Amino acid sequence: MKNPYLQLQTSAWYELAESGWQGLKNSNHGDLPHWLESIDSLPEGDGYHQLDRDAPELGRPVADPALLRRELLNLHPWRKGPLKLGGVKIDTEWRSDWKWNRLKPHLDLKNHKILDIGCGNGYFGLRMLAAGAQLVVGIDPTMVFVMQWLAMRKLGPGLNNFVLPLGIEDLPSDTPGFDSVFSMGVLYHRRKPVEHLVQLKNLTRPGGQIILETLILEGESKAILNPSGRYARMRNVHAIPDLLVLHYWLEQAGLSNTKVLDVSKTSLDEQRRTDWMTFESLRECLDIENPSITIEGHPAPTRAALLIQVDE
Repeated sequence: MKNPYLQLQTSAWYELAESGWQGLKNSNHGDLPHWLESIDSLPEGDGYHQLDRDAPELGRPVADPALLRRELLNLHPWRKGPLKLGGVKIDTEWRSDWKWNRLKPHLDLKNHKILDIGCGNGYFGLRMLAAGAQLVVGIDPTMVFVMQWLAMRKLGPGLNNFVLPLGIEDLPSDTPGFDSVFSMGVLYHRRKPVEHLVQLKNLTRPGGQIILETLILEGESKAILNPSGRYARMRNVHAIPDLLVLHYWLEQAGLSNTKVLDVSKTSLDEQRRTDWMTFESLRECLDIENPSITIEGHPAPTRAALLIQVDE
């Protein structure tokens, strides 16, 4: 396996790129040989890409789309998208384009160097590049998502969009500050949410911005949901605040310049099973008779997106 981070190692984020390479090279995931075999079988792209669309395109249409489809399906489950790779449309679990289109009108990313925490396969990084970003470094410890990024990179090489097999706790202590830091779908998985927000602030350059997207409770009554078990079948959901509590957490972290960009209920059309993600999805996580609650009896998912300016 060649080092896919050589392009990043020539930047100020050399140490981060090296940490990513070591994490990838030393992985002992049992499926890794199978995944790498599928990636090796993919055709090398010539750099063709079209990113400014709901389903970014990487690579020109291949001669045998059925074969390409089979190899890409070996990297199941595909959660973030949609994508079009080598002419093959990947209908992912999430209509991530809907989330992006809610955020896009509020963001100025021109020439930004961006950190995307919990980035999945790097779908949002492609959209960020299309919006003018200079560099996107994504981190996600889930190895199959890194494999999907490797497949995307083989079909569409050369893009300044990277996915490293790291969690936020793995980042070098002296990681340089980014112009924008995205944390989408991460906060409620952290045992210490204020500590996570402080980490986001420390990873952002003075005068930069944080884009935070997370589950919330509707209403403003200083409420927090601390599920004793799972939430919508998800493990490790520790705290879901309402907006008042979320703003209080941000203030505790030294982040007071905040703006709510969007609040949206997650619909069954936005998150669902597809041929590319055949495991249980949102429909299986809601009460059959009352879809306004989860199968555990909690409020169904509502998500908020906030833009936070870091003081200079």
